[in-house]
Amino acid sequence: MRKKNKNTKKRASSVKAKQRANLSFRMNILFFSIFVLFSILILRLGYMQIVKGSDYVRALQQTEEVTVNTSVPRGRIYDSQGRVLVDNKPKNAITYTKLQSTTSDEMLNTARKLATLIKMDTSKIALRDKQDFWIKLHNKEAYAKVSKSEQDAINKNQKIAATDKQAEIDKLVRERITKSELKSLTKKDLQVLAIYSKMVAGYNLSPQIIKSDNVTDKEFAVVSEHLNDLPNVNTTTDWARVKNSDLSILGSTTSPAEGIPKDKLDYYLARGYSRNDRVGKSYLEAQYEELLQGQKAVVKNETNGKGKVVDTKSIYNGAPGKDLVLTIDSQLQTKLEKLVEQQLLAAKASGASSLLDRAFLVMMNPNTGDVLSMVGKKLDTDKNGRTVVNDYSIGTFTSAYEVGSVVKPATLLTGYKLNAITPGQVLVDQPIKLAGTKPKSSIFNRSGAIPMSDLTAIERSSNSYMFQTAMKIAGVNYVPNMALHVKPSDFTKIRNSYAQFGLGVDTGIDLPGEFAGFKGEELLPGKLLDLAIGQFDTFTPLQLAQYVSTIANGGKRIQPHVVKEVREPSKDGKNLGPLVEEVGPTVLNTIDNSQYEIDHVKQGMHQVYFGSQGSAAKYFRDAKFDAAGKTGTAQVVYYGPKTAAYGTQTLSITHIGFAPYKNPEIAYAVVVPWVTTTETYTAINNIIARQAVETYFDLHKKDLKTSQETVNQKITKTPSKGSTNTAQ
Repeated sequence: MRKKNKNTKKRASSVKAKQRANLSFRMNILFFSIFVLFSILILRLGYMQIVKGSDYVRALQQTEEVTVNTSVPRGRIYDSQGRVLVDNKPKNAITYTKLQSTTSDEMLNTARKLATLIKMDTSKIALRDKQDFWIKLHNKEAYAKVSKSEQDAINKNQKIAATDKQAEIDKLVRERITKSELKSLTKKDLQVLAIYSKMVAGYNLSPQIIKSDNVTDKEFAVVSEHLNDLPNVNTTTDWARVKNSDLSILGSTTSPAEGIPKDKLDYYLARGYSRNDRVGKSYLEAQYEELLQGQKAVVKNETNGKGKVVDTKSIYNGAPGKDLVLTIDSQLQTKLEKLVEQQLLAAKASGASSLLDRAFLVMMNPNTGDVLSMVGKKLDTDKNGRTVVNDYSIGTFTSAYEVGSVVKPATLLTGYKLNAITPGQVLVDQPIKLAGTKPKSSIFNRSGAIPMSDLTAIERSSNSYMFQTAMKIAGVNYVPNMALHVKPSDFTKIRNSYAQFGLGVDTGIDLPGEFAGFKGEELLPGKLLDLAIGQFDTFTPLQLAQYVSTIANGGKRIQPHVVKEVREPSKDGKNLGPLVEEVGPTVLNTIDNSQYEIDHVKQGMHQVYFGSQGSAAKYFRDAKFDAAGKTGTAQVVYYGPKTAAYGTQTLSITHIGFAPYKNPEIAYAVVVPWVTTTETYTAINNIIARQAVETYFDLHKKDLKTSQETVNQKITKTPSKGSTNTAQ
C-alpha cells in the first residue's frame, strides 16, 4: 500500500510540472506578442511623427488657413502724365460661401430663398445644368429611366472604374430626359437653378459671386436685410474694369464667368489662382498680370469635430494690384491718332487705293526706349456697310511689311563694317543689267550714268548704289551683263548686320505676341539686291523705330518699353502711390560701326530733309526744327486680308527719322502698306512724319520727360478721347 501511494505522488508531481511548463510557455508567447504589438505601435507612431509629420502639419494648415477669393481692385493703368487709362468701377455684388459641411439640399434651400429676392439671367444656363437640376427635382422618376438590369450591368462591368460607374448611370439618365420634361422647369425653377449652379461651382470656404452685373440698389438692400435667413450669403463690392481709351495694346481681362483660359489653367492654378478668377487675357493686362492682379485675403477657419466652421479669423485682408504708369503720353497719342486717321481717309478717297486699309506711326525716345506714341489705324466696314476707323496699335509690333528704301542707311553701315565700301566712296548710279534679267535701276535714273557719293545716294535714294554695295559685300564688282553668283552666307551677312539695328528680330517690347517678320526664302542672286533696298524681307513698324533710334543715339540698340513705372495703389485718389520700380534703359547691343561712320550716315539722312535733291526736302525744307530721316517706297505683291486680290502689284510707303538732329529726343517710323495700285499716290508717309514732329514740339517738351525722371505725382483728368466701355 505504501508503494502505491508513493507512485501516485510521483505521477501527481509530474503532471503539475508539465502544467507549470505549459503555463510558462504560454506566458512567454503572450509577453512576446505584447512586445511585438508594442514594437509595431512604436514604429507606426515614429513613422507618423517623423516621416509623415510634416505632411499632416501641412494638411492641418490647409484646413485652417484658407485663401479667400475676395474681389480686390486690379491695378490702375496711367499714361506718362498720370491720366487714368484703365480704371476700376465698383459695383454691388451678392456672394455665397460654401462650407465643407454644406449639403446640396442646404444650398438648394438657400437658392430658393434668394431667388425670391433677386432676378437672375437664365438665358445662359447650360443644358447639362438643366438636366442635373431636373434629376434633383425628380430623383425617383429620373433613375427609373435606367432599369435595374442596366444598372447591374454597369456595376458589374470591370472595364468601368468604380468611381465612374455612377457617372455612367447618370449619363444614361440625362440622355433619356425628354425635351418636354425639361420644358416643365418653370421660370421660378430656372431662377433657382441660375443661383444654385453658381453655388455648386464655388470652392469650399471661398466666396462665389452669385450676381454682380446689374445688381439693383433694391436687390442689394433687400438681400442685406435678410442675411440672417440666408446662410453663407453676403453682400459686398465687386469691381468692373473700365477703359478710358480704345488703345488696343492696353489689352483686356476675362470675366468671372470665363475665368482662367483653358490653355493657361495649369499655369495659374500652380500660382494660387482659382478657376473663376479674372485674369489678363491680352497685351498689357496679360503681360503684367501678376502685378495688376492684387492679393487675395487669407482667413483662418476653426471647425468642430463635424467639420463645421465655428469661427473665422482674418490673417491677411488682401491688397489691390500694383498700378502701372506708361511711357505713352495720351495727349500726344490722341493728336497723332487723329493725324494718321485723317491722312489715311484722305488717301483712301483716291481711286487707286482699293487695297489701302491701314497706317502706322511709332514715336519713341531713342536714348531710353520709352515708347511715346504707338499709333495703328485700320479701316473696316460696319454692319451697315459704312467705313469705320478702328484702333490697330497692336499691328505696330504684330504685323510686318516690305519697307523699301528706309533700310538704305543700314545697308551703307553694313558695307562699311564689312569693308565692302568706305565712307565718301563714289559709285556710278546706273541701271544694273545682269545676264538673263530685266534692268534694275533707281527711280530717278532709268537709263543714264550718274557718279555719286554715298551721302548723295542716301539723299536721292539711289537703288543702284545699294545694289552695287550688296554685290561688293558678296565679293563681286559689277560689270554689265555679268552673271551674278552669290552664296546663302551673303544673305546671312546682311541679315545679321540688320539684326544689330533691330530689323528682322524681336525688339524686346514688353508686350506679348511680337512678330519678327518674314525672311524671303528664294535666295536667288537678284533677291540679294532686293534685300539691300528693303524689298525682300518684312519688318514691323516698331522694328523701324528701334532701328532709326539705334542710328540716332550713336549705335546702341535700346529695348523699347511701354511701362515706365510700377507704383503702389493711390491712397487718396489724388496722388500716385509710392514708387515700387522704375524701368530704365536696357541696351541690347551696340552696332559694329565707328562713330564716324554713324555720323556720316546721319549726315546723309539730314540731306534727305534739307539737301537740294533730298527725297523728303519738299516736306521738311521749311521746318522750324532740325531733323534727319529717310523715305521709302516698296514695290510689293499684295498679301493682305482681301484674298481675291492676292498677286496684285501695289506700292507701300514708309518713313523714318529723328529730331533734333544734334541731340535727338524722338525717333519715329511711318508705314502705310498698299497705298496704291498705280504709280500715282499722295506721299502721306512724309506728311505724317512732318506733322508728327511738329505735334511733339508743340506739346511743350517739359511735359514729355525722359525715363530718368519720375512722372507727375498728381493724378490728372482722364484722356479727352476714348471709349468708356466696361470690360471685364
